[in-house]
Amino acid sequence: MLNRVVLVGRLTRDPDLRYTASGVAVANFTVACNRPFTNQQGNREADFINCVVWRRPAENLANYMKKGSLIGVDGRIQTRSYEGQDGKMVYVTEVVADSVQFLETKSSQGRGNQDAFSAGGGFQPNRNQNNQMNQSGNQSNDDIFKDSGEPIDISDDDLPF
Repeated sequence: MLNRVVLVGRLTRDPDLRYTASGVAVANFTVACNRPFTNQQGNREADFINCVVWRRPAENLANYMKKGSLIGVDGRIQTRSYEGQDGKMVYVTEVVADSVQFLETKSSQGRGNQDAFSAGGGFQPNRNQNNQMNQSGNQSNDDIFKDSGEPIDISDDDLPF
């Protein structure tokens, strides 16, 4: 049997971080995932999927991501039930996340989709760094990963995480 879920979407609200009586962190959150097709009116609909994550990933999610943040979730579907305050059974289906990936930098949040991640979901490297010239004016074929002993200046906008 296989029970695996992979989601990419945006948080619909800030994650709700709580702690169990024994001190284990748990965060509940909802991910809005666009459907790959449009409805009869030509609008794209979304599914709002309830998720839960435990321990350190729960704390990281609550500390670094907020409403609107783009995330990736890898986990499994789980169902549970409990008796509500009115005495009726409440049934819950949710994704229990094994891992949550942050798919945009903190500085790119709130700028819409103008960051390094295109609608296709891929990272676009900084094109200004391509075709660097060496001192003689020729294109450099040196190993760009060779240790030169100098610190590398990279802005947060150029990092894929």
